[in-house]
Amino acid sequence: MRSIISLMGVNPADDKLHRFETSWLFSPFVLAILRGLISLYCFVTFIVMFAWQGTHGDNLSSRRSFSYFTNLTFWGVAFYFLVASIHTFLYARTGRSVLFDKWPRWLRALHSLFYSTVTCFPFVVLIVYWALLYTGPWYPVQFDAWTNISQHAMPPFFSLFEIIFSTAPPPPPLHIAFLILILALYVGLAYITYATQGFYVYSFLDPGEGGKDRGLVAAYAFGVLAGLIVIFGVVWLLSWLRVRLVSSKRIKFATKGGDVEVWDARRGGLDEDIEINLAERK
Repeated sequence: MRSIISLMGVNPADDKLHRFETSWLFSPFVLAILRGLISLYCFVTFIVMFAWQGTHGDNLSSRRSFSYFTNLTFWGVAFYFLVASIHTFLYARTGRSVLFDKWPRWLRALHSLFYSTVTCFPFVVLIVYWALLYTGPWYPVQFDAWTNISQHAMPPFFSLFEIIFSTAPPPPPLHIAFLILILALYVGLAYITYATQGFYVYSFLDPGEGGKDRGLVAAYAFGVLAGLIVIFGVVWLLSWLRVRLVSSKRIKFATKGGDVEVWDARRGGLDEDIEINLAERK
């Protein structure tokens, strides 16, 4: 069991490095603020969107919103950055980590998987929407333009923020299996939506009358699957490059007396300076 959890991105050797709560550029407190601002923007977007739809006679769109992969991904981004911001703030405030000092290892593994979903799925949304679904012309209503940019264009930049500026390790290869499973479960949800509400959330999922377009639907599905695998590989590569490029940067670890700059180890081990500074928390 422990070996499986380690394959999920929770290596005991990394516990003291606090990779999900530190940045090679920002102090833990600044990182917490930036993550909190991203989360705030996402939640404000939802509030404004639901309020607008409710006051403009479009409650149906609000009720159907949870059937769309775009919205589910955006909710995931909002909650990830909220949780990550809270963890990072508590770490910056107390010098101790709720994520690594108090949570059981299986919850840390789930947090690592959550990170992988947030750094991969927004790119799937970006490509599928702008390449397959958007046909133009540009939205005549500014509100529609803003919501679509917020949900279909901005999340990948939030993902890049995590990939580039955090010290999180490259996503474990095992995560791709879970990402594929999540995507498959969503396809099931899409067809449950059709069975219960009578509409296809995305036109390319419609097999046509008598199932004549089933082959085309399968082609789209495998195309999206292939895209996800490529995206995961690119995210892994970018994360690996960041680790290599910033391995000699000073990482600010939080202590009760304030942030302390220490050298990050290239291969995830702890050098003597890190051990000395982390010992100050005891």
